[in-house]
Parts: sequence; structure tokens; C-alpha cells
Amino acid sequence: MADETDAGLDPSEYTVDELEAELNAVSNPSDLDAVLAAEESGKDRKTAKEAIRKRIDALEVETEGEPTDTDHEEEYAGEEGTDTPEAAGDAEQGDESPDETDVSYEVENRTWDKHHVRALKGGTYRDMWVYCETQGGELLDVSKEMLGKARDLMDGYNDDYGVSVSEANGGSSDESDGGDERVVGVLVGDEMEPLAEEAVAYGADVAIYHEDDRLERFRHKPYTEIVSDMARGGADPPNWATGDPGTEPTVDWRDYDKPRYFLFPATNNGRDLSAQVQGELDSGLASDCSGLSIEEELISNPVKTGEPGEKVEFERVLHMKRPDFSGFEYSTILCLDNPGREFHPQGCSVIPGSFDAIDPDHDREGELVEHDLDLPDDWFRVEVSEWDRLDDGVDLTGHDVVVALGRGIGDDPTEGIELGIDLVEAFEDAALGLSRGVVTASYSVDGHVADYVAEERQIGETGQEVEPRLYIAAGISGAVQHKVGMDESDTIVAINTDPEARIRDFSDYFIEGDLFEVLPRLTESVEAGELTLRAEASDD
Repeated sequence: MADETDAGLDPSEYTVDELEAELNAVSNPSDLDAVLAAEESGKDRKTAKEAIRKRIDALEVETEGEPTDTDHEEEYAGEEGTDTPEAAGDAEQGDESPDETDVSYEVENRTWDKHHVRALKGGTYRDMWVYCETQGGELLDVSKEMLGKARDLMDGYNDDYGVSVSEANGGSSDESDGGDERVVGVLVGDEMEPLAEEAVAYGADVAIYHEDDRLERFRHKPYTEIVSDMARGGADPPNWATGDPGTEPTVDWRDYDKPRYFLFPATNNGRDLSAQVQGELDSGLASDCSGLSIEEELISNPVKTGEPGEKVEFERVLHMKRPDFSGFEYSTILCLDNPGREFHPQGCSVIPGSFDAIDPDHDREGELVEHDLDLPDDWFRVEVSEWDRLDDGVDLTGHDVVVALGRGIGDDPTEGIELGIDLVEAFEDAALGLSRGVVTASYSVDGHVADYVAEERQIGETGQEVEPRLYIAAGISGAVQHKVGMDESDTIVAINTDPEARIRDFSDYFIEGDLFEVLPRLTESVEAGELTLRAEASDD
């Protein structure tokens, strides 16, 4: 790269994204002036000129107070935090000074080029990984659900894309066969081997696990480092700031750089871990997803294609579906590569209850891999000496009837909740739920009603998902987040003063009316042993 720069970098040979990567290797401002002149006399792209000027400005900041550009390049040519021959030579020219220390700190912690750190181009990616969260020596239900969905996705993937390693990474389909891509279960904790076997029973082809009695409960630092190391295959990532290419994977059960896909549970611990691991792997994350598919996608965005007006079909794209911020529509999140770098794994966190777990097959064969990594004591410097287990809370699942209240109670929250409780008590097996709007509204309520206004009663994407025989939604508009939590109910009855409320579209019966009038009449009918209230059927 240095020879090419000295000879004159021709910007016309690169897309803007590729040019930015090349510019980061140029350390002489005069060379950059020549590149800028060449761009202005050639393609004269606004974004390319901005990138060149930005690099010139960055060099000026880096070299401020330094004798020459060459001296600066030598001083920081080695690894961060180490002395190189060049750096030592510079140090001999004069005594250390606070200014030199300040410059070193500034350069090592700069942020303008962080988007190049750990970036891979032409890497090899395979398999769908699933982080299987455990608690109390058992797999959480969401872990089983994700394994089942991953099994379904990868079975379809292998049918659609064949079994060739080279073909899966852009090569010819007649090259050597590398076998189907797999579902890989990931487990971290204490005594994980039996649970790794259970992960295989629920659909994993491989279960990689790390055991340590210090990992009995979730710990942010070690869990992140362990899972990231698993995903990299024991390899050290490249560091573009220092030029360190990293190391090759050290495991023998896989032959790729990173997973192609990675699923995490959208639990408290899972949300924490997913963001940290995907950041460590230099990729993105779609959070709180409830729908997944693998499809092709035709993209015209020049950031992704490299040139304006060009269309590129991306294959093997994980479509990650989640409600958008309006609450009434779904958005599909895609993790797509740029021309000069690749973003893998394509990752997301999955809302519990979004998918069905497959029936376990305990005779199913799979590979168990014990992960080996020395865990520094510093990762465990915070010690939990004692703890209390919280109450199990309110479980809204498994009831015949669920009565859910929404913002329609706003005129008189205390009375509205009391009416909901009365209806719940009229049934033999019922529970009271709330929409997210009630939980976040912080209504002022009186007396025993305050015990029922709790986040643990929330139904929806970020709450509980229920499937009762009868679901009564009173004063709920029907946002997508709420629909996710109750649309598998056998019969849905909605009560709303707005005949155009979205919930009408997915209700079996819609009652246009004020919940303060309708709920007492429903309660009387249930207590009398029959429902006498006339219900208007939904248009659907």
C-alpha cells in the first residue's frame, strides 16, 4: 500500500467506500493533496472529495506538535501499548514529555476510523448459531423455541442453497462438497454438558459449551468474552489501527471465520449479551424480533452496491421482522454487506414465545464441543456474596380467560381496573392483563387496585404472550406489539369506542362501546350463567 501511495493513488479505480479504506493507509498530507487533485480532475465525486479532506484533517490532528509526518508514522507503527524499534528511535531524539504522552493517547483512542476495526473482506461464514440461555440447570423455553426455528430455517437453507462450502461463499457449485450448514447451540455456565445434549435433542447439530463453576449466574464480562471467542474460533481479530492481521482459528470442528447467523433470546441477559457480542464481532443487531426468514433481496442503495444506479441481489439474507416504533406496522431489518467490508454474523434477539419449540428427540445425534479459554481473575473481580430470589410474579399463561385493559381506562383508571377485576372473578379460571400503554402511563390509582398495575401483567412483544380460549381486550387500540402477545388466542373479543380501531381487524367479535358500560354488563351475564350482550362480528 505504501508503494502505491508514493506512486500516486488513482481514486478513479475505487468506489467511495473502497477509497476511504485506501486513504486510511496514506500518512503523508502531500500525497493526499495529489489524490484530491486527481479526483477533482476525474470523476469529481462530492462524497469522495469529502472523504479525502476528512483524512487530511485527521492527519493534521494526529501530527500536531510532531516534527514530521514520517516521525509520526514510525511512532505509531507498532502495536498499541508496545515499543517498536521505530518508536524507540523517536524516543531517543528527546526526553519524554507530557505532550508526547497526550498525542499517543489521542491517536490510540481516536474514533474517526473505528468503523474499519476488525472489518473482514472475503471472509468465510457458515452455520446458524443460537445462544441457549439457561437458568437453574434448565434450558429456558425461549432457547428451545429458537433452536426449533433455527432448525426449520437451516433445513430450508440447505434445500435452497445446496451443500457446497465454496458455493455458499460465492464460488462455483462444482467445487468440493463441504456438507450442509448446521445449527450450533451455544451454552455458558456451570455443568453445561447435559444441557448441551438437550440442545441437540431440540434441533442443534453441534453444541459448544463452556463450563466453569464461577459462571453459575450470568456475568457480563466473561460471558461476552467467551461467546465472542467461540464465534471467532479462538482466533484473535485483526486490528486495522495497528496493521495486526490477527490469528487464524484454532479449532478443528469448523473451518470458517465467523457464524453466518446468530440468534439470541430477547431476555434481560440476552439483550445485554447480544449487543456486546455482535459489537465484538463487528456486526449489527436487530433487537426484539418476532419473525425470521432467509430470502434474497434486490438492493439499489449505493452504500451497499458501490455505485449509484446499480442494483445488486444479495443472497442468504436473514430477514428479521419486528414491530416499528409506531406500534402499528412491522419493519424488516436486514444486515447487508458494504462493497469494502462484510458484516457477519447477521444477528438478532428473539422475543420469547414467537416460535414453537420442536418435540425433543433424545436419540438424535449431534456433536458436543467443550470450549477452552483461560478466564482471567480480573473478569470476576465483582463477587456476589448473597442474593434473594424474587417472587415468581404473575403468570398469565395457561388460563382459560384473559381480560386485558388498555388506555381506555384513562378517564378513571381505578374504576376501570376494578371493573376488569370484577369480570376476572366472574370466570372460574381467568387473569387480568394490561397493555403496554397502561404500564407506561403511570396512572394514579387507589387502594388495592395499585397491586394490579404492574409491569409483570403486561401483554405483548415486551411482555407475556398468552393463548387463552377467550381473550377480552377492553380499551386497547391494537398496536402490533400487543397483537404479538395475544393473537394466538382461540376467541378474541374487543371493546372499543372507536369503530376504526386496529384491533377490530384481528378480533372475532367487536363491541363498539365504552368499557365502563360494557364490562359491568359482561360481568352480570357471566355471573348469571349466560351472555346476553349482543356482539357485532368483525368484518373478517
